[in-house]
Amino acid sequence: MYPRLSDIFQDLFGFSLPIPIYSFGFMVALAAMTAAWLLQKEFDRMYNIGQLSGVKIDDPTAKKGRTKQIVASPSFIVGTFTMLAIFSGFAGAKVFHILENLGTFFAAPLRMIFSTGGFTFYGGLVVAGVVIARYVKKKGLDLSSVADANAPGLMLAYGIGRIGCHLSGDGDWGIAADVAAKPSWLPTWLWAEDYANNILGIDLSSAPVYPTPIYEFVGASLLFMMLWRLRNHNHRKGWLFWVYLLAGGVERLLIEQIRVNNEFDVFGITATQAEVLAVVFIVAGGIGMWRFWRPAEATPESGVTA
Repeated sequence: MYPRLSDIFQDLFGFSLPIPIYSFGFMVALAAMTAAWLLQKEFDRMYNIGQLSGVKIDDPTAKKGRTKQIVASPSFIVGTFTMLAIFSGFAGAKVFHILENLGTFFAAPLRMIFSTGGFTFYGGLVVAGVVIARYVKKKGLDLSSVADANAPGLMLAYGIGRIGCHLSGDGDWGIAADVAAKPSWLPTWLWAEDYANNILGIDLSSAPVYPTPIYEFVGASLLFMMLWRLRNHNHRKGWLFWVYLLAGGVERLLIEQIRVNNEFDVFGITATQAEVLAVVFIVAGGIGMWRFWRPAEATPESGVTA
């Protein structure tokens, strides 16, 4: 494992970079940039075919000292959009992780708050979703259309982020693998991983675990391709986002069956926080897909936002 990507330079070239580059942070940054790029492409496409209204921006060609506004594609606000999502997402991910590990938090609150690890994806998704929804309404954009535009990129970004978890060995791995049950044609590293040199310093050499981050990356990539193919759907605006919620919930619920996580008693049922949220997303996604199944109206969205 390479908790710091700068360690690769040490192995390959024999010297260390003066500033350590943490693999988890690097992959999260790559995930955010990928999602932003895909969102920009979708905003432009939807704007050009009339599915999404424009926004007013300062005319970059205006003479110095003169202010002039023009109507442009919403892709011009993707930068602000992305920064809001990153900061609110990290805050939400940290809060949900603390709620999932209250015992550890009360034992050393400052250490947990300021640690570079310990984030819960669903927490980031929920909090960032609320913040972005407020921003979208402020800009006068159609929330359902914006949600559709975000769906494919969010799915792929999730998978890329999981690669960061795998490289750093941050504990988001599976339960002890049944090595004897490994199919002969499957590489060992895809079935059982000891996460040597993981950032937590845990020795798994005697009981290798399932490398669930890799499984999630593969699953998220396949779901991204499905969502990308479905983005020209004929259903009502917002339908694709509900597909994303349902598909993402199913993926997470399945992986939780072989993943290490804290369990809680919920109405007499033992489950992890991720399992509970996954079920909520599956139910919400299914209901949303059913309600938005009706074909979209023929009249495209029109108008200009302030």
